[in-house]
Amino acid sequence: MTGDMNILPLPAPAPATPRPALISGELLKLLQPLEGLIAPGQTAKAEVLSLKPTDQNFQLLLKVTLDGGRQTTVQATSTQPLPQGTRLAVSQPSAGNLAITVQQVQAANVATLTRLDTAQLPVGTLLQGKVLTTQALPQAAGQPAVFRSMVSLLNSALSGSTLSIDSPQPLRIGSLLSALVQGSQTLSFVPTAGRQEQMAVAQQLQTQFSRQASLEGVLTALKNLPATATASAELRSAAQTLLAGLPDIQQLSSPKGLALALANSGVFLEAKLLGGQTPGLAPDLKANLLRLIGQALPQLPASTNFNAIIAGNTLALALPSMIRGALGTLGQVSAKPQPSGFPLPSRLLGGGEGEEDLEQLLRLAAAAVSRLQSHQLASLEQSRTLPDGTVLSTWQLEIPMRTLQDIVPLQVKFQREDTPEKAPDEHRREAEPKQLLWRVDLAFDMEPLGPLQVQAQLSQGRLSSQLWAERPYTAQLIESHLGGLREKLLASGLNVGDLDCHLGVPPQGAQTRLEQRWVDETA
Repeated sequence: MTGDMNILPLPAPAPATPRPALISGELLKLLQPLEGLIAPGQTAKAEVLSLKPTDQNFQLLLKVTLDGGRQTTVQATSTQPLPQGTRLAVSQPSAGNLAITVQQVQAANVATLTRLDTAQLPVGTLLQGKVLTTQALPQAAGQPAVFRSMVSLLNSALSGSTLSIDSPQPLRIGSLLSALVQGSQTLSFVPTAGRQEQMAVAQQLQTQFSRQASLEGVLTALKNLPATATASAELRSAAQTLLAGLPDIQQLSSPKGLALALANSGVFLEAKLLGGQTPGLAPDLKANLLRLIGQALPQLPASTNFNAIIAGNTLALALPSMIRGALGTLGQVSAKPQPSGFPLPSRLLGGGEGEEDLEQLLRLAAAAVSRLQSHQLASLEQSRTLPDGTVLSTWQLEIPMRTLQDIVPLQVKFQREDTPEKAPDEHRREAEPKQLLWRVDLAFDMEPLGPLQVQAQLSQGRLSSQLWAERPYTAQLIESHLGGLREKLLASGLNVGDLDCHLGVPPQGAQTRLEQRWVDETA
């Protein structure tokens, strides 16, 4: 579920139509009559172990403590939901019934809340609870369905109390929920599914990042692959296929060539496979790396201890199912995900002492696959729905670009913000149209210019951009050509805003975010 779901306001208690409540002498019907369970004139202590709704009432499992400390469990039914953990004082008027005493009735009524005290729980307070019961209320003709649920609160000053809420959707019994207090009788559910996915992706991103290394390492190794007996014809063919599929500057200068390079960058490999496409029909970078690993693994000597490479290869093939499996254990994840940095820093992977060329090539290839997966996971981690309903979609990838005899990795990040249409209100006579904002980040290191980063955004035909160069000469050179760049952009039909060049790197300050504790509804 995404977005907020507002729970319907609870009906205020009215003297003319009081809310149904337990009364002195309320009977709990035993499913199996027991003669002489509690002696006449005596009472026993009981505790509700479980609560299960049925068609017309509620089925309870009670632990009854008799005189002398002897305990037994009995099953009973009740017309009212008694939350799990409720302690009762009961007597037995007949073999098939138990009766609740007056004192316990009063305690039960106090524990069930139909409104919240906003002085005790101010608006914006995050409540967490567990759903005990859910049942549909009688539905009038033409009216939407309403479901009444009993939720045991797990935090705040009301921990242990039971809250009665009405909602337009049934709540799954046993699920753990988070909701924000909107008023004395209104709550707003906090959707956990999207946050859970972010937590799972952030956890896996941290693991992948420790394994990754820059693409330059494996590409340089492939260019310099020695003509030894350890490199089979199949392995050399896989290496040549990978290198030949890399785009050059001329290809990236055309819209069609750029689109093709983005599609074959490896970030969309899983989507292609799910769509039934065969990776061999297109020079996909990630597929070529996996094919290279597959050709090299059988050629390793039997004595080689290469569990790390095998694990990396298996992980690359099982990434989608692995993420889905991680979603089932999110209750154990406590770290809050942070936005991943861009660009990914350069990291070279050194060879081990006495390591064979083929073994080193496999290590570099596995590290390159992990780098591509780090970009994929960073894209997932940064894609979300913001509190105001804006949908943020992110695509982060890396394209090795051939320039003469060198190969320069070009890191790219696209972000699209879809702002929902705003309905008219008392201050606006007309609805505000849906807004679309694009952001593009580029990062590369090309001699003799050195490291460069570009940030641009496009909204309603207006383009603005900031450039950063780490070398003073490069910054001055770009600054002197900004006028010509503006003229070309204007000639293409764009409305050009700010164009600036700075010396250094873009600021990486932390963003202010809403920090909350989340509860896994699958726990």
